[in-house]
Amino acid sequence: MADNLSDALKKLKITTTDSTADSLEGCLDCLLQALAQNNTETSEKIQKSGVLQVFASLLMPQSSCTAKVANVIAEVARNEFMRNPCVDAGLIPPLVQLLNCKDQEVLLQTGRALGNICYDSHEGRNAVDHAGGAHIVVDHIRSLCSKTDPASEKLLTVFCGMLMNYSNENGKQHQKFALCLPGEQPHQKKKEKRKQLNSTILLFGVSMCVTEGHGAIAIQVLDTLQSQLINMGVIPTLVKLLGIHCQNAALTEMCLVAFGNLAELESSKEQFAYTNIAEELVKLFKKQIEHDKKEMIFEVLAPLAENDVIKLQLVEAGLVECLLEIVQKTVDSDKEDDVAELKTASDLMVLLLLGDESMQKLFEGGKGSVFQRVLSWIPSNSHQLQLAGALAIANFARNDGNCIHMVDNGIVQKLMDLLDRHVEDGNVTVQHAALSALRNLAIPVVNKAKMLSAGVAEAVLKFLRSEMPPVQFKLLGTLRMLIDAQAEAAEQLGKNVKLVERLVEWCEAKDHAGVMGESNRLLSALIRHSKSKEVIRTIVQSGGIKHLVTMATSEHVIMQNEALVALALIAALELVTAEKDLENAQLVQILHRLLSDDRSAPEIKYNSMVLICALIGSEPLQKEVQSMAFLEVVSKLRSHENKTVAQQASLTEQRLAVES
Repeated sequence: MADNLSDALKKLKITTTDSTADSLEGCLDCLLQALAQNNTETSEKIQKSGVLQVFASLLMPQSSCTAKVANVIAEVARNEFMRNPCVDAGLIPPLVQLLNCKDQEVLLQTGRALGNICYDSHEGRNAVDHAGGAHIVVDHIRSLCSKTDPASEKLLTVFCGMLMNYSNENGKQHQKFALCLPGEQPHQKKKEKRKQLNSTILLFGVSMCVTEGHGAIAIQVLDTLQSQLINMGVIPTLVKLLGIHCQNAALTEMCLVAFGNLAELESSKEQFAYTNIAEELVKLFKKQIEHDKKEMIFEVLAPLAENDVIKLQLVEAGLVECLLEIVQKTVDSDKEDDVAELKTASDLMVLLLLGDESMQKLFEGGKGSVFQRVLSWIPSNSHQLQLAGALAIANFARNDGNCIHMVDNGIVQKLMDLLDRHVEDGNVTVQHAALSALRNLAIPVVNKAKMLSAGVAEAVLKFLRSEMPPVQFKLLGTLRMLIDAQAEAAEQLGKNVKLVERLVEWCEAKDHAGVMGESNRLLSALIRHSKSKEVIRTIVQSGGIKHLVTMATSEHVIMQNEALVALALIAALELVTAEKDLENAQLVQILHRLLSDDRSAPEIKYNSMVLICALIGSEPLQKEVQSMAFLEVVSKLRSHENKTVAQQASLTEQRLAVES
């Protein structure tokens, strides 16, 4: 065989237009036979022989050998190391031209060759793009879409596979296939095991294969290629194809992976929303028994379900019932595939609830069967279901009506029971999700007193010692929501030395801006809602004043304002206690800056002047005010366009004049 292969390569190397078709066919048959026996070794010999350049001249529509030449190229391109040489040998333009011919076998082998060259190859895809290959293939798919004869389906499968590889970004979390004829084994990469990442929908993937320094360029080009396909209108065509050929497993698989490649782009989601993709995917999903097939559909559902219109379509198509059935079947299993399926199904369920319309449809006034099933997940022994249940409740709790209904029907106790199960060395994601749900439920005014009476504040305080920033963040947000306009609760919490000391500690968590911001806001809220001298003294003694002063310089107006109101209350109620800390924190200088800055919001200017008037009740702070020429700054504000600011400026000017 080795001698025959060498002879065949030599003959091909010296091929001229005078060579007979028979002699060419004999050489090509020899190559195909050698490739079938040892593809890698034979491909290396073909590359070294320089025959690839000869193939470009043999790819002629009128030649009887053309299909075999394309077949050889398709076979060698199953090897990664051969794809760039195929591009460099100039094979792409003549292959793309062959897509215009009518011969079924030529089209089949040409589609395979182009598809395999595109497989995991930025250069290959780019060359096909420049030659206009994708346009022609999309036109073929469109014209063949409704044909169900075996020959047409075979061609459709190859063309869809080519588009699948053409649209697949390097490192994207989808399968890529070398294109084989039916009955052949695909030369493909093994799937990696899915990775457990918080509560996101998980997909299986392949590792990124981009040389350093070129990754960004490759991805940018691929986004362009994907966008081109979308602009060509390939999505409605593929959705139609999926419906017509749903019994063809190979063709269905190619469509699904192509969908997965395209579905990440926002522009594609808009196109998908105008098709019946939701109905087709749910119909297909219901037929699946094998885990891998379900997983492939999940890969398409996950990105599509990020679109609110498609969320509702999926709910109406019956996806939720499918997901609930999976949960029921897998919840007690410890098999790896079942555990993965449970996670993906419950995560996708949570994702569907992120859409307002889909969420309300499933809530059904709190009487919906789906809502009731989700409630049953919370006391489950499965951490995954506890997590999904709590996240689902947090998503249902996105309007006052739902929140009020859930609190009135005992959901708070279920969430507190769940938190109790995770106090000691608990699951952080479950803690975070349960706290998120409680925070949302605490937003309506009528719920606050009910939740405080139920002991939510005490349940939340058990997590004060948590060292996990996501838990800290939600804990702080929940307490802040609970005490809003609840004077008694604010005073009780504000006198809790352990809580206040922890807040002061978290106010310095510079590595976690969210925790730092929420700590400052809760510190301010304790003062603003309690208006308690004892709370102020606790905060002063714990070193909290400097953080409130710093908060007044925040880039967020709402935080600035909350800080200034809290500081004004401190100055009005406990100025003597706090004056040293206020002086050390350079509050007067900060107020001068806020009043001088034209960009300061009207409410910031107003509250800064109110605070100045309060501060001059302290001798050392009054001296600072007098030394900084506040009269000049305040005088200019009398003509401010905001009448409230202008009025306060007049009052402040009078007060400063009296004290000077």
